[in-house]
Amino acid sequence: MSGADILIGPADGLLQRLRGACIGDWRAYTRHRFVLELAAGTLPEESFRHYLIQDYLFLIQFARAYALAAYKADDVADIRQAAKSLANIVDGETSLHVRFCARWGIPEADILRAPEATATMAYTRYVLERGMAGDLLDLLVALAPCIVGYAEIARERMADPATVVDGNPYREWLEMYSGAEYGAVAEGAAQALDRHFARRGGPGRMAGLEATFRSATRLEGQFWQMGLDRSM
Repeated sequence: MSGADILIGPADGLLQRLRGACIGDWRAYTRHRFVLELAAGTLPEESFRHYLIQDYLFLIQFARAYALAAYKADDVADIRQAAKSLANIVDGETSLHVRFCARWGIPEADILRAPEATATMAYTRYVLERGMAGDLLDLLVALAPCIVGYAEIARERMADPATVVDGNPYREWLEMYSGAEYGAVAEGAAQALDRHFARRGGPGRMAGLEATFRSATRLEGQFWQMGLDRSM
């Protein structure tokens, strides 16, 4: 079973409009075999360890994206929000990620000397390119599939009766991204999209925003595939 659709943000908000415009790609990403196997507890551990290392390298580039968001912002409130997100990654998430990796037998030294996978570079550099070429709204749309997608994936899997919880080695990941704390981050991202679309958007921008969201969604799916390919 795939589980019911999980909606984040208002049903008539920009996020759901973007999601609906590429629903096939979105479901290929949020219901990728990687996450289905993770929920079933059958994902090869080698795949998950490789994912963890690449996710740390991913975070570094996302920190750069939020630094770019601060540069692209044109008022103090947006600069402050971008700076807060940057600090959360640099001062909090990276340390938490290192400790999480340690519990999976991955020392910090191995993470730091690991090369970026092609899939990691593809999505993160795409995000940065859209932010540099466009405005803050373009950047936020490119970031959204990652930020919102993880919450939707985890919530959907936890709501699916086929998901194995007891004895699942990936239970902590599922509970972290389906929890209230991360859910608030995802909802905040959806609200930011609506706020910036009201200021910078309009009908003429939808085709471009949909194209950005679709490309970012496909790149996220390739990030999952990278983990599966590692175990082959």
